[in-house]
Amino acid sequence: MTGRQVLVTGAGGGIGAAVAERLAGAGAEVTVADLDGKAAAAVADRIGGRPWQVDLTDTGALAELTLDVDVLVSNAGVQHVSPIESFDPAHFRRITTLMLEAPFLLTRAALSGMYERGFGRIVHISSVHGLRASKYKAAYVAAKHGVEGLSKVTALEGGEHGVTSNCVNPGYVRTALVSAQIAEQARAHGISQEQVTEEVLLARTAIKRLIEPAEVAELVAFLASDAAAMVTGAAYTMDGGWTAA
Repeated sequence: MTGRQVLVTGAGGGIGAAVAERLAGAGAEVTVADLDGKAAAAVADRIGGRPWQVDLTDTGALAELTLDVDVLVSNAGVQHVSPIESFDPAHFRRITTLMLEAPFLLTRAALSGMYERGFGRIVHISSVHGLRASKYKAAYVAAKHGVEGLSKVTALEGGEHGVTSNCVNPGYVRTALVSAQIAEQARAHGISQEQVTEEVLLARTAIKRLIEPAEVAELVAFLASDAAAMVTGAAYTMDGGWTAA
């Protein structure tokens, strides 16, 4: 990927940081985007990339943006857990703005340049929740299902221009977001965090462990490569067998 211009959102930690590090290691010039400017700067300094502190819920600014990138990895996300009847509409709006509208606007900003060069790779870090639902995660599930559709439409429109678009669908990955969910559920149910991991998060998986961010990054690296030129409009599950049943 020497010389390729890459943008990874939510890259101040977790999956995004692992993806940024992996692609930089392959020779790409990586922009590390995150709401947390210090976290973005730390990752960028470590990998020789460029930090970009950005609020991806500022859709007005994103609508005016033009991106000169070869690879766009939309990863930024948050979670909020609540029954629908008490789900705060503000939380619903924030999640769908960050995880569906922002990826649309970033894709929109990047496509013209990709079309001109005849090359582009768009990778959405979706989730198993882009394919399956869970209770109490209405906004997250809705956003991830939506980004699946966005990716497929982008694949159809971009194919003749050398642009591919795909989703990566992990199960539970060892990140700060998941760790917070584990701690929250342990408190709510009065059980240990180990029990939450084994009996709740991994209850439906054949492989009983969390996914490592570096494993997700390896799949992203393939989808971003020249070797994946015929892979588009796809959803790549990495869920330990969750969706096999």
